[in-house]
Amino acid sequence: MDVHRAGARYRGGEAAAGIESWHAFSFGPHYDPGNLRFGALIACNEERLAPGAGFDEHPHRHTEIVTWVVEGELTHRDSTGRETRVRPGDVQRLSSAAGVRHVERNDGTAPLTFVQMWLAPLAPGGEPSYEIVPGIADSTPYAVPEAGAMLHVRRLTQGERTAVPDGACVYVHVVRGTVRLGEEELGAGDSARITGARALEAVAVTPAEVLLWEMSA
Repeated sequence: MDVHRAGARYRGGEAAAGIESWHAFSFGPHYDPGNLRFGALIACNEERLAPGAGFDEHPHRHTEIVTWVVEGELTHRDSTGRETRVRPGDVQRLSSAAGVRHVERNDGTAPLTFVQMWLAPLAPGGEPSYEIVPGIADSTPYAVPEAGAMLHVRRLTQGERTAVPDGACVYVHVVRGTVRLGEEELGAGDSARITGARALEAVAVTPAEVLLWEMSA
């Protein structure tokens, strides 16, 4: 188990434009050849957008993009003409496949925070697709078969335990609260990269929200 602390993330964004970003992996101008990916996961970014701020239209290719809103409301528009609002508890996935362009904005009056995770597909190409699951239930797994991955969302009360999926690669990201994972205690923004997970549990030290990625490789 390799633990990465929130304070060690690379800070990006553009504060003057109301954008603050924290990157868990090598990203953009921050190139770290020893931190390019874990399993299928190639990015785990926490984004904070002030009201009226956002990312103008930009392209993606050969990437599965999964977004989890922590607070606020995310406006998403893409080159297929689709426009949606993503709220806390919703899972959004954009499969960029051979290529798609999109816009992400905070069109609301309150601050927006979301965690965005990028996964490498098992095979490149194909047609772009989009899905949003509103208000996903706790413990309901969300499959991303294109990347050989499964997302588990857990909202834990203090003292509650949850099993960490057994698997070749498991990525744990704490959205809020504090959890104990084996001998380690993880707070908001901390993550753990686990290989060969077997019979491991996460215990909520405080009420917590945790994202767990179960990946085949």
